[in-house]
Amino acid sequence: MGLSSISGCSQSPVKKNIYVAWSNKQNSYSFISTIKTIEAIGCEPVVLDIVKSSDINYKDDYHFDDALDEHGILLSEYAKKVKANSWRHSNVEDIAKDIDCIIFPGGSDICPTLYKNEQPWHGIEDDTDYAAERDVSDYILMSYCLENDIPIFAICRGMQMLSVVSGAEMVGDIPTYFQEQGKDDNDTHRDSNKEIFASHDVNVLDMSSLLYKITNKTTLNKVPSWHHQGVISIEDTRLSLVAENVTDGISIIEGVERKDLSFCLGVQFHPEVAVRKYIDKEEDMENYMDYDLAASFFVALRDFKK
Repeated sequence: MGLSSISGCSQSPVKKNIYVAWSNKQNSYSFISTIKTIEAIGCEPVVLDIVKSSDINYKDDYHFDDALDEHGILLSEYAKKVKANSWRHSNVEDIAKDIDCIIFPGGSDICPTLYKNEQPWHGIEDDTDYAAERDVSDYILMSYCLENDIPIFAICRGMQMLSVVSGAEMVGDIPTYFQEQGKDDNDTHRDSNKEIFASHDVNVLDMSSLLYKITNKTTLNKVPSWHHQGVISIEDTRLSLVAENVTDGISIIEGVERKDLSFCLGVQFHPEVAVRKYIDKEEDMENYMDYDLAASFFVALRDFKK
């Protein structure tokens, strides 16, 4: 099924706002793709402002004063405060007071100091891409939305933030993680040249999951993928594992949910990218997942009612 089928049958009769968490890179391909997808399903994208922690000093509206190390990673002392105080030491109630659903879009790596078990910088110069101010904003906002059961759809980095806030086990670099176990990731999750979105299949593991109810599929073919951080375990968290990719015997988590909440889904891949490729009629659009399937995640968020 293509663009015409979903645009013709699933437009909302009343234009609804879909809120998007603040990003420091709103001109990125994936962020613009998120905005285009929201518009394509007949909704109004509303990008929230940055959420600020009162435990950290800001030198201006969007930048910390002295809270970063030489790699741009949030210093451990501040990360501990953010994790301990969550949303209660912030302006999140002013920023998020009117939202009834939210998308956490893709973007930069998450500072490893925010992981439950802090990790050092991975040491890869070409992958030093941190946005600590956004990390703090997302961490606080995610905590607030989870506690208040605000419907969440979290994409790639967004799923990773959902997992980080929940206390999941993370790896800072997937190729290194595979090499340490004598395995080869085969550029499954990200093109090593960083030129195109990788494409791989995802196994849906739970037929009672929101993910399955949205897609009605046990395999999601050709999902667009661009990440080198990964979630490898959600043991001892409130998250449920609902999808994975297995490459050379190694599982990388591709879908998580909070089943105790009304609508809380995270996917490691980029359905918005597939939607945009069809909207813009890009030459490689058929290398990725079907338009209707990709758009179905956003339609489900749009149509959800508590």
